[in-house]
Amino acid sequence: MTNLNNTLLTRLDQLNASGHQRLLCGGLKGIEKESLRISKDGFIAQTPHPKALGSALTHPYITTDYSEALIELITPPFADVKDSLDYLRNIHRFVYEHLDNEILLGASMPCGIDGDESVPIAEYGLSNIGRMKHIYRHGLWHRYGRTMQSIAGIHFNYSVPEALWPVLHKQRNSSLSLEQFTADAYFGLIRNFQRMGWLILYLFGASPAICKNFFNSRPALMTQFEEFDNGTLYHPYATSLRMSDIGYKSKNQASLKIDYNSIDGYVSSLSAAINTPYPEYEKIGTLVDGEYRQLNSNILQIENEFYSTMRPKQIAQSGEKPTLALKRRGVRYIEMRSLDLDLFDPIGIDEDKARFIEALLLTCLLQDSPETSDQEQQVNNANQLAVANFGRKPGLVLNKNNQRILLKDWAAEILESIQAVCAILDQDNAEKVYSSALEKQQCLVENPDLTASARMLEQMTQLRQPFARFALNTSIEHERYFKANRLDKDKAKQFDEMAVLSHDKQQEIERKKQLPFDDFLKQYFLQA
Repeated sequence: MTNLNNTLLTRLDQLNASGHQRLLCGGLKGIEKESLRISKDGFIAQTPHPKALGSALTHPYITTDYSEALIELITPPFADVKDSLDYLRNIHRFVYEHLDNEILLGASMPCGIDGDESVPIAEYGLSNIGRMKHIYRHGLWHRYGRTMQSIAGIHFNYSVPEALWPVLHKQRNSSLSLEQFTADAYFGLIRNFQRMGWLILYLFGASPAICKNFFNSRPALMTQFEEFDNGTLYHPYATSLRMSDIGYKSKNQASLKIDYNSIDGYVSSLSAAINTPYPEYEKIGTLVDGEYRQLNSNILQIENEFYSTMRPKQIAQSGEKPTLALKRRGVRYIEMRSLDLDLFDPIGIDEDKARFIEALLLTCLLQDSPETSDQEQQVNNANQLAVANFGRKPGLVLNKNNQRILLKDWAAEILESIQAVCAILDQDNAEKVYSSALEKQQCLVENPDLTASARMLEQMTQLRQPFARFALNTSIEHERYFKANRLDKDKAKQFDEMAVLSHDKQQEIERKKQLPFDDFLKQYFLQA
């Protein structure tokens, strides 16, 4: 038993002794799921975001991410993750009723892309905030290319039960204010997840292969991979190439030293990146011949450009900088961003996965979380890359506290530490759904062939199908599922009304008198 696990068990024992253990239950869970709209012949959609789905700018649950074709479906937060998944399933049903001869790609890695120009950048209307969102995406194109931005994933949002915070505050005899204690504890959760988060890639990674045409805009990267067939590249033991260095990585971001040891350090270091010029981006230019190519030429245009496996979040008001929202009102929830779409599930995530993630996040919260050095952050990143590229390789060794350890042994330690949390979460549930979810993940650690990444490659081999064909055929099965399980009339009416309301809201924003865009942008970045 490690010292970290001893601390965890001590804190759980204290909660049990005081009768507060049930306060671990009921944290709010929300899900954001990106999917690429594609034609039934497998090519990225060139059509606009369907009007019947509402305004991508103002709809609370149906929007777009980077591309007009990259739809993003968002659930409200629920105490029971089953309700979150049911809501996500209903959004899919509504979307499928309004797709015209198109489907949602069920895989994270995109197919049917023929160079950057085939990826349409998302549009958000004529308002200043809409223009800013579009120009930001133009900047991403010039910096990283459009193809990379068409990768899809799932974000798992989690907020610790509010009633738990005063109990933890008292239990630890903290001299901090409750707000500061809460922020520190959330950052402790994030640091522990950075240490252990590679486990998510091993268990749930579902992007071991890539279409060759993904590299049309960056052909030099193809040499890193083996050839699966004429249309597919892969690593034989990969788990999540989406989370590897062919995804959301760049030279400038690799050198960033974002401070996760406190909320002040995080805001300060992230703000510095947004305000520091970067020579390569200065060459692109910002306003060229009267047209914006990017919001600015700094290391990051805005906070969202910084890619990380987990973000501390606060609900920002319209036009409010995310770092300012954090500084003013603290951390409200965390956003876990390392989850691939599960091609074997029509909505990309199942209940067992979601319950396991909730238990893991609580474990990260309750264990001790020492501050992280720059060196440790490099080690954490190296572990993540190793698992993304080679996670199922027999005998794979990771770095834990500067000691070599087999992935299988470390995974077993982490799963053991989660058991006590699952037991508490299951106290009022005869079916023991959290412990059951944990047992299923233990099977995956013992047998890597049961992971989604291994099953994908196995089925592609058996069917003699390239990744694009396998992903397309499976996505067509998802469409059949939703067409056979249609939305009931009352829920359909609710979504129709939300869509109309969102269009009205966008028009209302655009009718208001707008500042000149240059002035609007200047005011946005001057917020303090």
